[in-house]
Amino acid sequence: MQQRTKIAVAVALAVHSMAAFAQEAAAPLQRVEVTGSRIRQVDLETAQPIQVMTQEQIQKTGLVTVGDIIANMSSAGSPAFSKGGSLTSNRENGGQYANLRNLGSQRLLVLVNGKRWTQTVAGLTDMSTIPSSMIERMEILKDGASSIYGSDAIAGVVNIILKKSMEGGQLSIYAGRNEDVADGKNRDFSLSYGAGNEKASLMFGLSHTETGAVWSRDREFTSYSRTSEFPLEGLGGGPWGRIRQVNATTGGATGFDRILNHTGDQLGEGVGQDSRNPANYHAVPASGPIPADNFNTTRQMVFAMPSKLDTIFTKGELQLPYNTRLVTTAMYASRKGVSTTAGYPLNSQSQSKYPVYIDKDSYFNPYGNQVAGAGLGQDLYFYRRTIEVPRVTENTNRTLHIDATLSGDFELRSLPWNWSVGYNHSKVDGDTMGTGNLNLLNLKKALGPSFRNAAGVVQCGTPNAPIALAECTPWDILGGPSASTPAALDYVMSTGGYTYGSKVDSATADLSGELFQLPAGALGAAAGIEHRTVEGWDLPGQFQRSGFSTDLAGNPTRGRYTVREAYAELNIPVLKNLPFVESLSFNLATRYSDYSNFGSANNSKASFTYRPTKDVMFRGTWAEGFRAPTVGDSFGGGQQSFDSYLDPCDTVYGDAARNTTVLGRCNSGIGGIRGTPASFRQKTQTGANISSSSSVQTSVPFNVNAGNAFLQPETAITRTLGMVFNPSFVPGFSAAVDWYSITVNNRIVSVSSNYVLGECYNQGLTDFCSLVTRDATGMVTDVRRGNANLGQIKTEGVDVELRYRLPRFSWGQVNVRSETTYLDEYSTKSNATAQWIDFSGDYDFHRWKSNLTTDWALGNWSATWGVRFLSDVTDTCLSIPNRWQCNELETRRPGATSNGANRLSSLTFHDISVGYKFAWNGNVRVGVNNAFDKKPRFTVLGAASSTYVDADLPIDRFFYVRYNQNF
Repeated sequence: MQQRTKIAVAVALAVHSMAAFAQEAAAPLQRVEVTGSRIRQVDLETAQPIQVMTQEQIQKTGLVTVGDIIANMSSAGSPAFSKGGSLTSNRENGGQYANLRNLGSQRLLVLVNGKRWTQTVAGLTDMSTIPSSMIERMEILKDGASSIYGSDAIAGVVNIILKKSMEGGQLSIYAGRNEDVADGKNRDFSLSYGAGNEKASLMFGLSHTETGAVWSRDREFTSYSRTSEFPLEGLGGGPWGRIRQVNATTGGATGFDRILNHTGDQLGEGVGQDSRNPANYHAVPASGPIPADNFNTTRQMVFAMPSKLDTIFTKGELQLPYNTRLVTTAMYASRKGVSTTAGYPLNSQSQSKYPVYIDKDSYFNPYGNQVAGAGLGQDLYFYRRTIEVPRVTENTNRTLHIDATLSGDFELRSLPWNWSVGYNHSKVDGDTMGTGNLNLLNLKKALGPSFRNAAGVVQCGTPNAPIALAECTPWDILGGPSASTPAALDYVMSTGGYTYGSKVDSATADLSGELFQLPAGALGAAAGIEHRTVEGWDLPGQFQRSGFSTDLAGNPTRGRYTVREAYAELNIPVLKNLPFVESLSFNLATRYSDYSNFGSANNSKASFTYRPTKDVMFRGTWAEGFRAPTVGDSFGGGQQSFDSYLDPCDTVYGDAARNTTVLGRCNSGIGGIRGTPASFRQKTQTGANISSSSSVQTSVPFNVNAGNAFLQPETAITRTLGMVFNPSFVPGFSAAVDWYSITVNNRIVSVSSNYVLGECYNQGLTDFCSLVTRDATGMVTDVRRGNANLGQIKTEGVDVELRYRLPRFSWGQVNVRSETTYLDEYSTKSNATAQWIDFSGDYDFHRWKSNLTTDWALGNWSATWGVRFLSDVTDTCLSIPNRWQCNELETRRPGATSNGANRLSSLTFHDISVGYKFAWNGNVRVGVNNAFDKKPRFTVLGAASSTYVDADLPIDRFFYVRYNQNF
């Protein structure tokens, strides 16, 4: 790849403050390479829209992770994995994955110093592994670039340029936290030092970053599943023993339905009565357990997950004879994230292939032989949430990146050329460790035959065949938390883990320069080749694979493929210095890719720039793009997941309640699915009927994310057309307006359960119906969802960027910049015969997103005021019949078959900071984000795992301070 030296902060100023740069450009300009092209050039205003963010601008945001910084851009969509996704079982959980144009993180290419960064087996790049303190600037290319960079560059490219050299050192310390509860404590420490001269230089850096946890229970509004507005909605199964009889045919629950009497309520506090006495149980109403018998799971769940990142970075450059240079970079990062969710909702069929019942010979069975009398006992089907041991998953992720590039410059016929050869190694590996699940083998023994021995101790086994106390501990599971003992919990609980990783090795060779001079300028050319090997793995522990744990069972994922690529690019100046044609040029590029796992692909691009005058430039591109199937897409082993879904066949809250066509498909069955009863109701984990239009979590695991070896690449067409205006009569002002249109075909989709059920019952697509299984009662017992090439995506909109550096006044220098994105369309099509569905204006596809930043400086003082705006969106109603969070009964949301929506008003956040430079080469900045304390709002579609609030939006006023010291 091209070496990206000689690119100073002037690049950012040139791209975003063109007029100001022109005034100061007395020195000769050097030819540089800008993201989106391999050809070095002097003119930094390219045919492709590029946004640049400098280290100074990064620090003024008050944010410490790259993922958070990019997520605040107007062109960014909601992140692939929410900070509040504590129930998410993917290995990516806890990382940060940028999403440009709402097209998904898998369709965004991330480069570091122009080189591909690590990806997970799902094709996602964790931005949190890149320390923000080591960044010189970020270049965000908002255009397709597969012809230059290959796969994944459909939505655009994020190129993170690390600091290239230093003379001396810098220490930076940061601390911040939320105001009301003093949580969400973020800390950042970095130390970097460099030395050298024009012959050789060396730089290293260390950094430590922490993002603190935010617990749902610490704020009244977030301390309930459906927020404090609906405190009794969305409760989970309770911690007190619930018992039923066992169906002799199916092994399921039947007969009586009773719960242990206890003190306390849904907070899980209190004491249970003697669980061996049948009289100490009360009947469960037909509508399901009363609130006091359930549990508010939110109280044990983290709202925003914490993480820690430690990084060491080094970079060296050595000038060699014959005008050549050797540049090497190495970085190692270790990230640890922790997710916490409520204790496991255990029942006798948590793993249907290995059911566990309370044995009729158990000492603690209230209907067993030791209570009812010999020969009169019966096994019991049970339900019980183990709130004594919340489920905690620690995810440790390690990233290693090493690259070396040998490059040089030469002249051919007095024209400049440059070459480079390089090697790039990026590897991510990690492991997860989970606690809070149960060992079903031990559980079966703990709930199996037991008796009270002569010493008065309850012991596993029978008097005639006792099991040693050291080998088994009986458990009074029905007695609730007050009856559990540490010994029993230690015996039945399990620890499980996964190991995972991926590796990219690539070798590159590039050549670029000027072929010859045309009347309008030099004909620039670039060409290169690349060989890349990609492999990945995701390996569950042996116990997780066995299915003898309540942990989600999974199969191993392991895959590998190779890529051979070649590209060529031409920059053709056509006209120059003519009336109404200050300049006109075209850029052409093409790239051939040969993949070992599916075949070849060819992607090309054509773009132009046209300046009628020096003040105005028109630009446009037409580009082909593609995304190759990832290791996980093709080779994924699949795993279990407790999905959340809303059954369309529910006759009160599902679409069947309002659409006779859907009701008919449900009752009669479609695509081989068993039909549902006439008045079918979806059940919660507690066995109660659902009470709102929101998704609820299944009580049995579904099988998800199985790979598909027959997947083909996604293809895309990107079109952009824009204008850049730098009026010479308004010094310091620049404006850019760019229209974009992106169409993705043959998209690779990891479909959700709601998506599968909706396509089956709402759209009547029987291919999806074949993935659904229902039991005799009508309940969905499995949705086999994985990856497939399904349908299309198309999105269209406009970006507007304004910059103005006001004249210097006695009261200071003011710079104003804004970036705004208008989303005109975001439509999806599930297959060739389905209808397009436009989600623009629905959550989280805001029509308008805008950032306005005003910088002021006077002497040693500086200040920044940032304003972030998100337009209103429609959301799913919590309950249409009850009109809960449902303010537009006549509005039909995209993809819905009946009316009913909840419109969420627009949001505006204000971020303010003040800085001061000291005489001893230090500076301090104090700031507050969400300065006017905009409170969190209720949302269904954007809900965190713990509560119906978006964890990726501010929840509180956030204060921070940063101190930098140069030495």
